[in-house]
Amino acid sequence: MSIAKDILPYIPQRPPFVMVQTLERSDDSGAATQFTVMEDNILVADGYLKEPGLVENIAQTAAARIGYICKQENKPVPVGFIGAVQQLKINRLPAVGEMLETSIHIKNQVFNATIVDGAITINGDVIASCEMRIFVAG
Repeated sequence: MSIAKDILPYIPQRPPFVMVQTLERSDDSGAATQFTVMEDNILVADGYLKEPGLVENIAQTAAARIGYICKQENKPVPVGFIGAVQQLKINRLPAVGEMLETSIHIKNQVFNATIVDGAITINGDVIASCEMRIFVAG
């Protein structure tokens, strides 16, 4: 069950660049989101969500976690930046209509820098994964 069906209060991104729809879980260890690929998505071409969309989906899952925590503490949602993407593995691109289930696990967090392991699955099959370094402004 979603803890946030309206994701916009928890992320700094705005349409047309929103790559997550619902926040399913958010805690100290990580977060999970869901996202259905729509044909009118800015990063869809030839019926598939392209590689930048997958990377952004993982980053926005991390952003939703921070945003959710900040909202719980009555703090403004911060802006974050991808500092590095390592070990990116894309097994396949998702087609329009497929639902992505994305999870991030916090590996390390020091001051305003967070390192996460991210994975995107469809029906339990991992379609993409990476390690990502994210820096939060402020």
